[in-house]
Amino acid sequence: MPAVAITVPGVGESISEGILSRWLKPDGSLVKSGEPIFELETDKTNNVVTATATGVLKVSVAEGETVEIGATVGSIDPDAQPSAGSTAPAAASAKASSTDSSAKASPAPALAATSSPGTNGGVGAGLAPSVRRIVAEENVDPSQVEGTGRGGRITKGDVVAHLASPKGAPAAAPAPAAPTTAPAPAASAPAPSSSARPRETRQRMSGIRQKIAQRLVEVQHTAAILTTFNEADMSKIMDLRAKYKDTFKTKHGVPLGFMSFFVKATIEALKAFPAVNGRVDGTDLVLNNVYDIGVAVSTERGLMVPVIRDADKLSFAGIEKAIGAYAVKAREGTISVGDLQGGTFTITNGGVFGSLLSTPILNPPQSGILGMHTIQKRPVAVEDQVVIRPMMYLALSYDHRIVDGREAVSFLVRIKESLESPERLMLEI
Repeated sequence: MPAVAITVPGVGESISEGILSRWLKPDGSLVKSGEPIFELETDKTNNVVTATATGVLKVSVAEGETVEIGATVGSIDPDAQPSAGSTAPAAASAKASSTDSSAKASPAPALAATSSPGTNGGVGAGLAPSVRRIVAEENVDPSQVEGTGRGGRITKGDVVAHLASPKGAPAAAPAPAAPTTAPAPAASAPAPSSSARPRETRQRMSGIRQKIAQRLVEVQHTAAILTTFNEADMSKIMDLRAKYKDTFKTKHGVPLGFMSFFVKATIEALKAFPAVNGRVDGTDLVLNNVYDIGVAVSTERGLMVPVIRDADKLSFAGIEKAIGAYAVKAREGTISVGDLQGGTFTITNGGVFGSLLSTPILNPPQSGILGMHTIQKRPVAVEDQVVIRPMMYLALSYDHRIVDGREAVSFLVRIKESLESPERLMLEI
């Protein structure tokens, strides 16, 4: 039977390429149909690609390479026999293979053989390309590094922290003998420290970080972004949460958070000002008749925006359950491309990190994004009296090509009114 080509599958209508981040099976090994063989990293999420046939794997694209959707990255030969060297690095090049051969010919310490950063069968198995790179450059034994990533995986930060510790610092190379005519060093010159950290560390940006950077720059160049600000008194919402949070959790099984109030308030404002729920498509203005609200989530891999579908049809409990489910997926790294596509408006909460005020950037092709911030007690005037209230600054960034200033300001005022009078959300007025 002829060999079966391994191609990069489509993972979303807006994704044209990705990074082959890791081969899960070594070159020359036997793989079974349906077995995971490599990871594809895109600007949205990680995807595990499975084998479509049973046979011997032949790798043709190295880890860390950018590949287009539909490109061939290897093949599976049903008639071939697994090679004896199938435990060699999965993405090894010809040069790496010759280096491995010469390494086997010469005696080497057992530790070095098991801690080779690219060896699938050794301690370095499963490391991300950026981690393997710094491990190789700094001559670090991965078995001595404590992993803090998901599932105990070693992250780049773990290696850097290990290098910074006295026990993890690489031994200093012996200094060459100085010429006899060389002047003696000044007495005040500090002696080099074997535990000193390098002045800089260079690493390749992850695929998702590259795409985030690209998209953020693109939206700045293609949209007319303006931001308007307001503030909301959070007293009534905080009183409601304090009064009913235990009953709510007992009945619905999820905590009552602030985000459900903001999602509800945003939907009411979008209904009143539909242009904010639209987008520009060439010379057309597209107004969405659905309310698919994206909620920005910070993860180890970068910012992701999972979408709550038809949020206008959900109750407070339904919204909180959807947010909770996405939080679990974010922690486990199982958010799919489908979870991230099709949003019509985005809400981002910088307040969880202590942000007092910021100007959020649009999530293209959307025309609006609401920024929440930290709740801070401040003196405010209420009926000509100065009182202390828990206040939150609100920020709305919008595309001025489709949303006028009056609409944007009125939109944010509508959200403010809904938050300060949450009974309006209950009655949908």
